[in-house]
Amino acid sequence: MLRPMPLRLAPGRMRGDRPALAASRILPLLIVLTTLGGGGGPAASPATETAVLPPTQPWDGKSRALVVPDDDPWVTPAEATGFARTPRYDETVAWLRRLVDAAPELEMVSLGRSDEGRDLWMVIASAEGGATPEALRDVGKPSVLAQGGIHAGEIDGKDAGLMLLRDLTVGGTKRALLDRANFLFVPIYNVDGHERFSRFGRMNQRGPEEVGWRTTARNLNLNRDYTKIDAPESRAMVRALDAWAPDLYLDLHVTDGIDYQYDITFGNTGRHAHSPSGAAWLEDRLAPALERDLRAMGHIPGPLVFPVDNNDLAKGLVNWTADSRFSTGYGDARHIPTLLVENHSLKPYEQRVLGTYVLLESALRAAGANARSLRAAIAADRARRPARIGLSWRPPEHAKPMTIEYLGIASRLVPSTISGTLRTEWTGEPISLRVPLVVASDTAASVAPPPAYWIPAAWTDVIDRVAAHGIRMERLAEEREIDVEVYRIDDPKLEAEPFEGRVRVAGTPVLERRRTRFAPGSARVSTDQPLGILAVLLLEPRSPDSFFQWGFFHEVLQRTEYVEDYVVEPMAERMLAEDPALRAEFEKKLLVEPEFAGSAQKRLEWFYEKTPYFDRAWRIHPVAREARPER
Repeated sequence: MLRPMPLRLAPGRMRGDRPALAASRILPLLIVLTTLGGGGGPAASPATETAVLPPTQPWDGKSRALVVPDDDPWVTPAEATGFARTPRYDETVAWLRRLVDAAPELEMVSLGRSDEGRDLWMVIASAEGGATPEALRDVGKPSVLAQGGIHAGEIDGKDAGLMLLRDLTVGGTKRALLDRANFLFVPIYNVDGHERFSRFGRMNQRGPEEVGWRTTARNLNLNRDYTKIDAPESRAMVRALDAWAPDLYLDLHVTDGIDYQYDITFGNTGRHAHSPSGAAWLEDRLAPALERDLRAMGHIPGPLVFPVDNNDLAKGLVNWTADSRFSTGYGDARHIPTLLVENHSLKPYEQRVLGTYVLLESALRAAGANARSLRAAIAADRARRPARIGLSWRPPEHAKPMTIEYLGIASRLVPSTISGTLRTEWTGEPISLRVPLVVASDTAASVAPPPAYWIPAAWTDVIDRVAAHGIRMERLAEEREIDVEVYRIDDPKLEAEPFEGRVRVAGTPVLERRRTRFAPGSARVSTDQPLGILAVLLLEPRSPDSFFQWGFFHEVLQRTEYVEDYVVEPMAERMLAEDPALRAEFEKKLLVEPEFAGSAQKRLEWFYEKTPYFDRAWRIHPVAREARPER
């Protein structure tokens, strides 16, 4: 899930997920829940073992007809318990193995293994029984990849997908869907977090009785790891997206946050970002089909938007633009139409699972029926070579927000003896509101891409990660000296606390032109390729998801050579004597900069930096931009 809150920061600062904002701008803050739970803490007591949730609305949707009887030989574990529980990892895998053995349309492959050694399983459903990317490509039908449990407490997608796989095969009721599309299904993405199983995983969620945990065994959030790919699960998923090349990517979550009427919401990165044709297909072809089919089955679909103020919807809603660390931002950067699905945590588990089933079925149908336009949209985005590439996004400064109808739940503010302020109390009464909606669609930072980036051979970890994303590169067989542009990082600042396993860094990149020697093994990464935009987002230091900002280049921020005062003092005297222009510059600096004039250390440093002994590689971003010929 993604949990927004308003945020105001000074321009130019970045803290983890929090985008840089001027005081007049508001964007959602995507909170990472880091409170440990599920064992090891205080013992449960009558006051703490049951969460107090707002009242829910009655529901009796037509999708209940999708549930098979308890005596059906292919009843899923969740159905067998009336959706009171979700199966554990081993139980899920055993059920799937039995289904795959019985259904010639299914194959089951491991995408990789987790830190704790669990396989990350994907089930391939195709009418022809294809088990490899090449086999699916030969058939020519579009493929839809859906993943459940990237946050393993939000596990609705897993149980919906098991039901659909049954009905696509041995159940027979949905088999016709495979005539026009393939279904790739990852039931549990965060497999280790899934097995941190407890009644105390998600206190703001209605069912199931026990769930897994949000983060991995190393406490990494997989939906913040698409670019840096620190987790083996992330590496496995990125490899799968590259090898299996799905035409549609669905990431299945459950929300936190406010109460409202919608039981399922979904959204994508918009037409203003890196894949405008794919975004148009999602909004014009897929979204209307999903809304129609969900409503027909008794569900209430809604837009994936976030309140500016959780206590006052009248202040409006925000539609954010995801950075590439998130599934939707990453899919957008590599030109895979990607939909983020967020079920509403306060709705009963059965309702949420069945809504997800309907959405998956509808997406398969829409992909099959619109295969030509879907493939054309992907091809158009992969062929784009924009003159400038957006690195981050913000709301328009002067545009008037649009107004939308929002199906909310009435609330009131009541005095709290606990917090000493007012708290929100949801009444359960459905209401309809007209509220302003702001879309973060303006470019906050952008860059003109170079013909290529050069990664020095010493930075093997970065080269390996770029290659792992499927980005094409050339490796030097012998030394080469070329003209490049490099960034010198002024005023670098490391964050005070680690975020997602890394200490992030910000600074002001300033371009310099120089001739640089690259050793054998160095990599040239052309931007004239389908994943050129992704390469820019990884290698430009102003990009929020660059390797620089994630802390892969801390070494270059460290001074390793110094000078003694007794050496630089007489040298500085000679420098002033032989260079009148330097003397004038020094005297002016003494007059206009009192801090400089009053610091012996700053004075000596100033002279040292003007000598050939000074380290010219200090604070130089290692990845260089191939220089265009000067005219």
